[in-house]
Amino acid sequence: MSTPHPSTPELLAPAGGPEPFYAALAAGADAIYCGMGAFNARRKAANFTDEAFADACRAAHLAGTRVYVTVNIVIKQTEMAEALALVERCWHLGADAFIIQDWGLFFEIRQRMPEIETHISTQANIHDARATVWCRDAGADRVTLSRELSIDEISRIARTGVELEVFAHGAICFCYSGVCLLSSFTSHGRSANRGMCAQPCRLPYELVDERGRSHARPGRERALCPRDTCTVHLLLELLDAGAHALKLEGRMKAPDYVYSVVRAYRAQLDDILTDRDTTPAEAEARYRLLKRSFNRDFTTAYQLGTSGDEMMSYERSNNRGQIVGEVLGSRPLGGTRGLKPDDKRRRAAWCTLHVDEPVGKGDLLELRHDDEFDQFLTTHAPRDLKRGETVECRTARPMPAGARVRLIRSQAAIDAAEAALKQPVARKRAVDVRIRARLGEPFVVELSCVDAPELHGEAEGFVVEAARTRPVQAADLIEHVGRMGSSPFEAAHFDVELDEGCGMGFSAVHQVRAAACEALERAILAPYAKRPQDGKVACAPTAAASGEHDAHATSSGKAPSDIELCALVTSLDAAQAAREAGAERIYMAVDDVVAAGLSPADVADARIVPVLDEVCREGDHERLDAWVQRGLPLAIGNISELALAAERGTIAEIRSCIPVHNTSCIDALQAHGAAGFWLSPELTLREIEELGADRAAAGLGVCVLGYPRLMTSEHCMLQVADACIHDCEHCRLRARKFSLKNIDGRLLPVRSDIRGRSHLYDSELLDVTPHIPQLIRAGISRVLVDGTLMDTDELTRMVVRARRAIVAARDGRTPDRRLPGSSSGCLFNGIE
Repeated sequence: MSTPHPSTPELLAPAGGPEPFYAALAAGADAIYCGMGAFNARRKAANFTDEAFADACRAAHLAGTRVYVTVNIVIKQTEMAEALALVERCWHLGADAFIIQDWGLFFEIRQRMPEIETHISTQANIHDARATVWCRDAGADRVTLSRELSIDEISRIARTGVELEVFAHGAICFCYSGVCLLSSFTSHGRSANRGMCAQPCRLPYELVDERGRSHARPGRERALCPRDTCTVHLLLELLDAGAHALKLEGRMKAPDYVYSVVRAYRAQLDDILTDRDTTPAEAEARYRLLKRSFNRDFTTAYQLGTSGDEMMSYERSNNRGQIVGEVLGSRPLGGTRGLKPDDKRRRAAWCTLHVDEPVGKGDLLELRHDDEFDQFLTTHAPRDLKRGETVECRTARPMPAGARVRLIRSQAAIDAAEAALKQPVARKRAVDVRIRARLGEPFVVELSCVDAPELHGEAEGFVVEAARTRPVQAADLIEHVGRMGSSPFEAAHFDVELDEGCGMGFSAVHQVRAAACEALERAILAPYAKRPQDGKVACAPTAAASGEHDAHATSSGKAPSDIELCALVTSLDAAQAAREAGAERIYMAVDDVVAAGLSPADVADARIVPVLDEVCREGDHERLDAWVQRGLPLAIGNISELALAAERGTIAEIRSCIPVHNTSCIDALQAHGAAGFWLSPELTLREIEELGADRAAAGLGVCVLGYPRLMTSEHCMLQVADACIHDCEHCRLRARKFSLKNIDGRLLPVRSDIRGRSHLYDSELLDVTPHIPQLIRAGISRVLVDGTLMDTDELTRMVVRARRAIVAARDGRTPDRRLPGSSSGCLFNGIE
């Protein structure tokens, strides 16, 4: 039985700057999310100045729309005070809530500013009910779920009663959000966790095997490029599942995109809320509006519980638009007399197009032939066209017959958005109007918001006298009071109390109406005006929040002999080899432990620490939960597993896929059961020093040798070979050692598990063993050799190498130089 949808579901729209903000407001968004400053996941968007943000908040609140600020990146130790100050400043400027990824920032806000509404970002990687309840109990007002979840999973999570936000439309990441390092390691430190993702997932890749042979198939070059989500026809199912907020993606998109997408979803949502049947013509028009906005084609795979080829845009990563017809043929443009032989105009042509969808004058059309996919050109429609019409368009060169015609940008959508932005008020709020005109009493106008009757404003003016000429009628008062002009309100219903024989001047009526509008504005904005300006964050920063520490401190007290050498292995043979080479602590992923024939009861005897996944959906509980044992060590990869570990008394070590970049995060997660931390490979040595100087006792570890995991995806990357048998357990490709070759020729290893989830790894070996002495001084107490992609011989050599570096540090010697062809990762270059 489904959960009833909320009485007031929220349509949440994106805004990368003021123009898209007002476009979203005009189109009917219930809430708008945007960025301020440098702490958001779309740092390349225009974003807002303080003045522009305050004006936008005021306009939104008067229209009945909420405003959320995205602070959805990891926060460095030295940035915490600035990030908190930004949150406080935005709250005073009018923000209604904040969308947060970093757990340190989240808990600092909960402690310092408990009155502020906080939403957990999808970047925090929340997949199930257990993690959702943990967020609620920690103080979150809303949780934005992972994009990968199905409607059935959303429904089960909604039974917790936690307010849920789900993605409804727009671009989706290939990797589970918050655990992607692909951009950091392949795009010069442009981190997805810092809002600077270079989107390398949209580029071409070639699937090659261990012998270098290509398994790529024509038209499947973009192995990591998903289509865009579009749930306009699934809104009722999402609402019935318990989704409170429907998020539309697009903070890097133009105002016409935002306006069109919000309009389409607003109309569909209103039909659902009023129990009105959408006509086929209306549904077609809304879908056409979406297809003529930027899109990579559409998918609902995740919502329906699948993740196969149906969700991928293998052949292209740019705008697909809508297919509206085909090329019938081309002819030379003519008039080439007097042109030089190399003049490009010699190649110009007239292309004859046949359209089977309506096209508007000025629409941008793309002509592309499937057989020559990279050969395309664009042109503009010279006039309005009906279905079935033919037209000649001037093009830069001839295009072969049969080429598809796509409408990739609608001039009508651009015009509609521009017209909306020219309005003095982006969206007027409906009000109920009560007019009281009693002889001998003051004339009164009272306004109340239709959507929130408790918000009302009232004004009284002149004393009503008897008419000297024609008495005023109710229709006269409705007409003149209803002229709300440049105010942010429009009348929806009138209640007129009028004595017979009343007379008055209408200019005086206008003044009372204007005063009532001003009174209602004050009532709507009063909660924001009352926010205290006490500077709580600035006046009492903690060391954790301010990032203050002694840059030269070595307070860890760690001697090189105290450092524990660890190894992550994939088999019992590898575990034995690592121990013989000097590893003192062995880690194995749960799947590998199971493959080795060990049970949860066996791992303690085998002196193995189980490693849980970075993903824990409801369907993963049966496989993972049994390994969470009281009193035993465990490496966990997400908040759901932390919640269970704390409940069962497990010694939980935080894996690096839960990014820890500040001491506030360490303190908060320790308070919730964490007993150790494997630090993110995105941290620099300097940043590790900043953490270790104050929190060495927390048990900090880093990987010093291995191939960093860059991505975890629900979609199996091997499907690009077009040979999927839909039976992961018996898939022969899965047993092979495949890689994705990028445009630079780098080979990124791919491994897919028995559930079809894929992991992508860096091509370069990470080797920071030369810097083990500095890491020890920084407060690191564990170093790891990640043998996930190593055979037993290589693992042995790497463990010996790490052990030798530790001994060198103990003896005061310089460790060996970095291995040829290896990388120090982000240890010195850092991330943006």
